[in-house]
Amino acid sequence: MAEEVLTAESRAERGSRPAGRLRRAGQVPAVVYGLGGDSVTVTVPARELGHILAHGANTLIRLQLDGDNQLTLARQIQRNPTRGDLVHVDFVRVRTDVAVTAEVAVHLLGEPEGVRNGGLLEQLVFALPIEARPQDIPGSIETDVSELDIGDQVRLADLALPAGVLAMLEPDALIAQVVAPRVATVEGEAEAAEGEAVEGEGAEAVAPAEGGEASGDEE
Repeated sequence: MAEEVLTAESRAERGSRPAGRLRRAGQVPAVVYGLGGDSVTVTVPARELGHILAHGANTLIRLQLDGDNQLTLARQIQRNPTRGDLVHVDFVRVRTDVAVTAEVAVHLLGEPEGVRNGGLLEQLVFALPIEARPQDIPGSIETDVSELDIGDQVRLADLALPAGVLAMLEPDALIAQVVAPRVATVEGEAEAAEGEAVEGEGAEAVAPAEGGEASGDEE
């Protein structure tokens, strides 16, 4: 994954009021930490950071701070719940020779055959936890589901992971499946229950006759 460059400035003031002033000025309060170094509070331009994160949360960011370049990943990205504005970000220092953990989006491609036959596509895993070197983290994991029919499944072992990427789930973890429509399933269960009820009524109708014959014999 290509690197993006972002300029940061040291931040001395802390607290909600200074942070609010920074956001109104188009800056995002942030903290930089990791790799045994000291934690540093900084600010970064909201617009530029927003453009970088639009490429994915796992985009490598070369943070330029006080004449020094630090390779980082953005984590703990906080946004305003109503407006979506960036509120705060953590930048974690990384090295290209040390693997890190991340979550990568899983995208299903195509319309399954089973859906065309009336089934439903269910996706169980939307973000796949992985371990990889920072530069090997993919933007997403894609898999073609167009040939899946009703009852077919996609498990982790079926995914084509890029070289150097290790998934943190079991190989048989269920990723997606095509299932029969719930309405059809409910109707089938109702028909089965109705059939059992009819059989039960038939058994009860026979019982009195058997009992009557027995009573007549005793008389």
